[in-house]
Amino acid sequence: MKISIHQFLVCVLLFAFTLSVNAQKDKNKLVANLKGFDEKPVHFGFLIGLNTMNFNILHSGASTPENGDNPRYAEMLSLQPGINLGIVTSFRLRKNLSLRILPGISFGQRDLTFIDSNGVQEDEPLQIKSTFIEAPIMIKYGGDRNHNFKPYIVAGINTRCDLAKKKQSGILLNAFDFYYEVGAGFDSYLNYFRLSTELKISVGMSDVLNHEGTGDAIDLPYTQAIDRLTSRIFVLSFYFE
Repeated sequence: MKISIHQFLVCVLLFAFTLSVNAQKDKNKLVANLKGFDEKPVHFGFLIGLNTMNFNILHSGASTPENGDNPRYAEMLSLQPGINLGIVTSFRLRKNLSLRILPGISFGQRDLTFIDSNGVQEDEPLQIKSTFIEAPIMIKYGGDRNHNFKPYIVAGINTRCDLAKKKQSGILLNAFDFYYEVGAGFDSYLNYFRLSTELKISVGMSDVLNHEGTGDAIDLPYTQAIDRLTSRIFVLSFYFE
């Protein structure tokens, strides 16, 4: 029986969640794990996660001969799951404060559905697939440790390069974008490693739509329908350190 990469990652994430939950049970009966972990000047690990990629769309409302004087509007009617993989390098700056460098790769898809001014929806959405090489630099600030549990918040910047950038599905996107990221999570100190569960939002700072279009006249109405296109990415990550 074949197992897809999505199924495999779901199993891993469920296993990680189960470990985290079990680590919090019967706190008073457990000894503190990894007592000196937070005092290390540097440590390493890896991350796996799930994402949903979205667009913030500013419509142009343009009525042109190319679209038959019937302007189109792009909408994100559904979200598709994606995958994140990365490497963790964490530097201790002071108590409860660390600098984290998290290079990795992420895969995702965004479906743009176009609707004309009469409410007629196109049969098939534009499927925009992305493969990002990314390099987040994050500041992590944690609360005081409570036995084997510690909450934290993160903030930072991320540079992404889309390796899947090409003429696809009617529009052309720029390869590079810069993001600011904020999130929160909690650390669980297990017997042999620290497991961190984190939810964050990543907000693109630039217009990723190439307004010159694909060069094909048939695709021009898609580009003309959008005035500005910015990225939004939500990520649920599990860190093993």
